[in-house]
Amino acid sequence: MPVPSPAARRPLLFLDVDGPLIPFGRPEGYPTYPGAHTTNPLLPRLNPAYGPRFAALARDCDLVWATTWMAEANECVAPRLGLPELPVLPWPEESPEPEEEAEGERLGLHWKTRALLAHADGRPFAWLDDEIGDADRTWIPAHTRAPVLLHRVDPREGLTDADFGLVGTWVRSVTS
Repeated sequence: MPVPSPAARRPLLFLDVDGPLIPFGRPEGYPTYPGAHTTNPLLPRLNPAYGPRFAALARDCDLVWATTWMAEANECVAPRLGLPELPVLPWPEESPEPEEEAEGERLGLHWKTRALLAHADGRPFAWLDDEIGDADRTWIPAHTRAPVLLHRVDPREGLTDADFGLVGTWVRSVTS
């Protein structure tokens, strides 16, 4: 059996936008950068300090948008943070099989959960989201052997120093 290349084993960091990056409890926002024009009133809530912190994490993991913003995350969010274009997790175009959908609803799985696990394809991953629940914390580890970090971010505050510290520690632990 071939050994996966180191790049194929790099952890993934799945990023949600609304809540973690755009906190709901910060209506005053941050100053916009020169030339920033937007009709989206939520974008000024993005903390520009997140960009360098994500760039530092990206030295040891692959950042992936896991958000309903889809490609708009690259058009609107990434430039404000000084990040390059990132892969976007595609959401299934079709509903899951009825029995899978029923199981997910019965268990209380987040609608992103199965797509994240499928995209990770056995790679370690961290998921930053404001909607991770107990069902996800139980179901995901039962369906992968890879190390995972499921971190719920307080949507009123958005990402904090403690959140970045936790993710950084986790990334270092799976890459060392």
